[in-house]
Amino acid sequence: MLTAAQIETTRLLLRRLTRDDVDAIFAIIGDPIAMQYYPRTFTREDAVEWIDRNVSRYEKDDYGLLAVVLKSSGEVIGDCGLSWQLADEELVLELGYHLRRDDWGHGYATEAAQACMDYAFRVLKTNRLVSLIKPENVPSRRVAERNRMRAEQKVMHAGEPHLLYVMTRENYGQT
Repeated sequence: MLTAAQIETTRLLLRRLTRDDVDAIFAIIGDPIAMQYYPRTFTREDAVEWIDRNVSRYEKDDYGLLAVVLKSSGEVIGDCGLSWQLADEELVLELGYHLRRDDWGHGYATEAAQACMDYAFRVLKTNRLVSLIKPENVPSRRVAERNRMRAEQKVMHAGEPHLLYVMTRENYGQT
């Protein structure tokens, strides 16, 4: 099921973030290991701002990062979704994902990212989707590669070098 507010996969429900998700999001973005490829870890107040930023995206774009919820338990284990980012001063639609560390290695990030790619290409009819990933972030690179994204070039994002992983609608339609 693909709507602007909710995406469902076999094991996951992706839904809009709310302030009720602050503790779950802080458990991820406040974890120095989970956020080791970011310039810093975040505070609980940052988690509130993270959610508020996405609520603003929902209002403006009708999408943003979504809460990743395990259907089996109802637990929020991360976020995944679409947001506009600057890469080498070009505005690009990015597919991003962040998962709680104890849920790594189960394929949840790949499954959530695939569902968001489906939404971007089938519903939004976007022509190009990217993921901005630091070269040393091998786990995130693997998620992008499992979803058939390819590193095209190095770009500057948030003042630091990143690999620009890309999927186009034309290539997405190929099996």
